[in-house]
Amino acid sequence: MMESSQYEASKLSGRNRRLLYEWQKLEEGLKGRPDINWRVERTNADGLPVSYRIDYYQRSICGVTDVAHLNEEGVTNKPLYADHFVMMLDLPAKYPCVDGAPVLHFLTADNGEEMPHPWHPNIRYFGAFAGRVCINMVDTYTDLLWGVRRVAAYLRYDTYHATLEAPFPEDLQVAAWVRQQGEPNGWVRVERIEN
Repeated sequence: MMESSQYEASKLSGRNRRLLYEWQKLEEGLKGRPDINWRVERTNADGLPVSYRIDYYQRSICGVTDVAHLNEEGVTNKPLYADHFVMMLDLPAKYPCVDGAPVLHFLTADNGEEMPHPWHPNIRYFGAFAGRVCINMVDTYTDLLWGVRRVAAYLRYDTYHATLEAPFPEDLQVAAWVRQQGEPNGWVRVERIEN
């Protein structure tokens, strides 16, 4: 695979120019970060990235002790933790148009083996769309680096939306747990990894 420095932005089409911009921003913005590793997973016909794998190495909640009795009165569900989460960041053919927003989703299984995925009200935990991230990007000019950093803030619980009002949580069951148990018990403030 070519390096981003081998491309000249002025010689690229609009979409390819944006793909190069995003690639270079990720290289620059994540350089030397021990808590986030990334790699290009797939490229377009011109060799520019359209899919990334993002590995987060930070302690975060990945479930609760008694999910079968989630949010039942009188049942305490303490958080379970993991230190590694894998997210895929895919750019559809219409990216960066409004109807071609980046798709961010955490892997929930690898080669048939279950793997930890985040327990966060803005990341789907249950159902067919488990792992889907609700990023609420400001607009189509928001760069991918902002999204990768925002997800890191999700994992630290520096930012989350658990109330039943717009823009609404991605996972209502996890949001209810956050409001009913996570916040009252101080479990949603996960310690940061110091750089």
